[in-house]
Amino acid sequence: MNDSSTPPTARPVLDVWCELQCPDCHRAVADLRALRERYGDALEIRLRHFPLEKHRHAYAAAQAAEEAYAQGRGDAYVEAVLARTDELGRRGEEFLLEVARELGLDAEEMDTALIDGRHLLAVDADQAEGRAIGVTGTPTYVIGGERLDGGKSQDGLRERIEEIVDRLSARGTDG
Repeated sequence: MNDSSTPPTARPVLDVWCELQCPDCHRAVADLRALRERYGDALEIRLRHFPLEKHRHAYAAAQAAEEAYAQGRGDAYVEAVLARTDELGRRGEEFLLEVARELGLDAEEMDTALIDGRHLLAVDADQAEGRAIGVTGTPTYVIGGERLDGGKSQDGLRERIEEIVDRLSARGTDG
């Protein structure tokens, strides 16, 4: 079969290694929103979990986010939790369930998911993959094989990501 006769279906993928109790990840939300607006379906943005030990509620928050995605409101949930990282730090799981209720999610099901650990493997897999590729803090972006660390500064990162997406997109349409 000759692949050159069929248009490529792959689109660039931006993996965002994030932690929901991280103030730097909160600052990254605006950039991710702008990237979604600019590229729409032409760019796949995937949240990857990298809970840091210094934030005691980050692991539960990652599991709660997975449950929110399972209930169809993951992006909204992540943004809502990141907007209130201090509150997550103070209130923990109680806060995670409150945000679920505010967004119309099934908070009882989320509570059950946190208790039964149904999303533990997904969170652990993300964290292990992150460590394997050298992620040490959040947010960290990986696109086109390039790792960009946003934990020190978000300045210029969105522009750099756009350059890489544009380059990868041009390659995909040239082939």
